[in-house]
Amino acid sequence: MIKTNYHTHTPRCKHASGAEWEYCEKAIEKGYRVLGFTDHTAWPYEDDYTPTYHMTVDQLDGYIAAVNRVKADYADRLEVHLGLECEHFPAKMRWLADMKREKGIEYLILGNHFDTTDVGGFAFGNCTEPEHIRRYVKMCVSGLETGLFTYFAHPDLCFRHYLTFDEHCVQAARELCRASKALDVPLEYNLLGSINCRKDGEQYLHYPCPRFWEVAAEENVNCIIGTDAHSPDRFDDDAAWENAAAYLEGLGLRRLTYVTFK
Repeated sequence: MIKTNYHTHTPRCKHASGAEWEYCEKAIEKGYRVLGFTDHTAWPYEDDYTPTYHMTVDQLDGYIAAVNRVKADYADRLEVHLGLECEHFPAKMRWLADMKREKGIEYLILGNHFDTTDVGGFAFGNCTEPEHIRRYVKMCVSGLETGLFTYFAHPDLCFRHYLTFDEHCVQAARELCRASKALDVPLEYNLLGSINCRKDGEQYLHYPCPRFWEVAAEENVNCIIGTDAHSPDRFDDDAAWENAAAYLEGLGLRRLTYVTFK
């Protein structure tokens, strides 16, 4: 079974650990063919705000240089790619597109953690009401429609703290899946979510959310497994990756091994 991962972080995001070479060494040890780095993107701010969840703009060039360095160093053993994980912040999409082109970023993935801004914006992992779910869907679909994103990371994030998969959740899942299919943007089955589940307790829907993925199967979307590694040892969990692959196959979903960058 060929393993690839296009979702890897570095300490610049302030909640990950490990040097780029350590991720590469561990990925090779565990049999991965592709390793894509997608740390939480830097965003420009109008004041002196210091982000708590993203790298800063002055760290961006260092991140690019570090990833490009291991890309060259490991070229004969591992296919390494340079990406970023980004929200859909409408006011900053032009900046993001220009920066991607100017800096030679190979690909972006949509990880919509905050509503409109990370400066006091609502955290979509804290959705507890139907209006929160509807807002998440609106912002994510608009993000997919920008055409900037290669795939959609943890699309079921909004269910992390939601209690019941009600009719609002069914509608949200269908809208997200139909947008994914119409715009040809694969959905990511995110392996980090299972760790968050153990932290949060059993009363919530969590992510990956089985009911969401059942809807995804009904809508016949394409999907990909993302390790969402915030430390090199995340690649040690062979069972999580293999169980995810078997689960998606059992649902009849088409799982992609490789993605085409946009």
